Amino acid sequence: GSSPEPEEHSMEPPAVLEEEVPLTAASGPQGCQLFGYVGIEAVLEQMKIKTMKTGFEFNIMVVGQSGLGKSTMVNTLFKSKVSRKASQPGQEERIPKTVQLESITHVIEEKGVKMKLTVTDTPGFGDQINNENCWDPIIKYINEQYERYLREEILITRKRKIPDTRVHGCVYFIPPTGHWLRPLDLEFMRRLSKIVNVVPVIAKADTLTLEERAEFKQRIQEDLKTHAISVYPQEDFDQDPEDRALNGRIREEIPFAVVGADQEHQVNGKRVLGRKTKWGIIEVENPAHCEFPLLRDLLIRSHLQDLKDITHNVHYESYRVRRLNESNQ
Repeated sequence: GSSPEPEEHSMEPPAVLEEEVPLTAASGPQGCQLFGYVGIEAVLEQMKIKTMKTGFEFNIMVVGQSGLGKSTMVNTLFKSKVSRKASQPGQEERIPKTVQLESITHVIEEKGVKMKLTVTDTPGFGDQINNENCWDPIIKYINEQYERYLREEILITRKRKIPDTRVHGCVYFIPPTGHWLRPLDLEFMRRLSKIVNVVPVIAKADTLTLEERAEFKQRIQEDLKTHAISVYPQEDFDQDPEDRALNGRIREEIPFAVVGADQEHQVNGKRVLGRKTKWGIIEVENPAHCEFPLLRDLLIRSHLQDLKDITHNVHYESYRVRRLNESNQ
């Protein structure tokens, strides 16, 4: 708590108070007094204050073909220019010959809470004629972050807080074809879902009608079930009936049909993010227009800490056990 300002001391004896104030009566703001209300819920306040001082770390990866709006979606998600294109405006964009990974780190602050956000983009994924093994650089990058964390963790004298560069969530952008999933999509999610939390989304969903969108989502869900691909939130990791009910409703809506936009428009006297067409404005944050609010709530409002916990307790733990077994052998 903050210490009071020093006062001038006099030689006169202190005056006797007529009424004794009990120690449990907190007259100031909670968490700023030495003697205040004593209760178990005070632990939550301590954790909140400590977490606000240390801040958060959140690492997200976006994967998909060029032109699906990955950078725009990330900027819309965090309402900041946290992602940028590889080339400068005015220069001709060239498709990379191989999958290249680009990471951008920003510190976002809101209401005194700081979050170190790292966005990893994957230019070149799925853009070639022959896309065989194009997921190898992505798998290698994810495992390298696990290895970096493991090396810091097994040191004799290690840091009080190990820098966390592990990928907590991977948003996979599915092209809005309206048909079934491509073999590339199935193979990528099958391999990556074993080492990272994969959240599939239908990119540029405004190119589909509502009927086409519903039918496409149903086909994707059938493909995922047929090929035994477990995307986030995984059914095996539901801890209690409340989580099972909430995650069950989320699984019914996956993949989210999303639309990204970085420009504001005037709608009924309000400034809203959206895409302007001849027929009207598609409001990004309107659940009646797209499912971007569901994706934002999943990644930030309701499941951000759960993404980090599953990454640490499940995916990283599996990697740690495998690496230590290899070292012992």
